[in-house]
Amino acid sequence: MRNHPFRLPSPDLLVTFEAAARLLSFTRAAQERYVTQSAVSRQIRALEDDLGVALFRRRHRGLALTDDGRVLYEACRDAFERLRATVSQLRAPGERRVLTLTTTPGLAALWLIPRLSRFTQAHPDVDVRIDTSLDMRDLDADGIDVAIRYGRLDGMQGARMFEESVMPVCSPTLLAHGPPLAGPDDLRRHTLLRVVDPVLGVLPEWEPWLAAVGRHGLQPAGRLSFSRYDEVVSAAVLGHGVAIGRRPLIDSLLAEGRLVAPWSDELASPRGYFVVLSDAASRRPAAHALQAWLLDTATREGYASAPAG
Repeated sequence: MRNHPFRLPSPDLLVTFEAAARLLSFTRAAQERYVTQSAVSRQIRALEDDLGVALFRRRHRGLALTDDGRVLYEACRDAFERLRATVSQLRAPGERRVLTLTTTPGLAALWLIPRLSRFTQAHPDVDVRIDTSLDMRDLDADGIDVAIRYGRLDGMQGARMFEESVMPVCSPTLLAHGPPLAGPDDLRRHTLLRVVDPVLGVLPEWEPWLAAVGRHGLQPAGRLSFSRYDEVVSAAVLGHGVAIGRRPLIDSLLAEGRLVAPWSDELASPRGYFVVLSDAASRRPAAHALQAWLLDTATREGYASAPAG
């Protein structure tokens, strides 16, 4: 039988390709699609054979799209976004509304999740899905409605939730029974807790604070590294070392006495958190309600919000 002139590849192949192209990783695409990496590889090969073109260049350090791959990815991304928007419009008015919010793992664990029940109680017809990522997600392409983004105060677009300040913190037990912590020089006797991102490496948390108090290059007794900030905070609460506390994320732990600040040397950070809506979500009342709740919560807790640049 001759092929129909308008025959399209299998939708399943296109969905897998879109994920692999967006993430530039067969492994991460497999995780997103709940299949094996070899299944993703087979589907990409099948799509390339069907189209008669190469879609990816395999490099030593990862994947890159070919020119043909980039064209197909942009077409898939736009088509899938139109489908998402259309399906959302066609859903029955009485059906529960779903909002997807993306933010950093640290903010989700330390600030958002402890407060989120207040929003869900006020909006029982809205289901909130939390996506945690250190990546700057493409909201419309990834089907995400709301983002709480972390970035520089002078360069981030969106509605500012709160600014950030940093200072060393530790557990009360470590302060009372560990090596002395009378001043910054005593950090030489302690283990410093830090974040090491798999891609970005050691995040600059300690260095700006040490430089601000005139201790640039200070060598601690040891270092303990984690891939996420909420893990650093958990380790500090358990007494495993001294961490850079990022306010307001740790404010509730300070108020509860689970963390303490050995000194009052608090440094204003050039970064903060901002709320951003996707283009599609900007037309959804539920998304605006979530944004308003986030900003109102930050304001009521004493952190003024303001438009970003």
